[in-house]
Amino acid sequence: MAIAGVINILLSLAFIALSFWALQAFRFDLFVSNPKGPRAILLQIFLSIFIGHGIASFFTEYFGWTQLLRQFF
Repeated sequence: MAIAGVINILLSLAFIALSFWALQAFRFDLFVSNPKGPRAILLQIFLSIFIGHGIASFFTEYFGWTQLLRQFF
């Protein structure tokens, strides 16, 4: 249980960092008036947390589902 928790935390942090890196390529200047301002940066942080957590949750659940498939055999 503890190892699974650590893996989930590390997986979440890794995908949050990856999504933040990927959002750097997105053109926020089309949607916000000041893309270098603190509110736009906060929006990028919130979006990266939202996206990264969703992707990490998907992979965590997918791994859990593959573990459940062992019960078939």
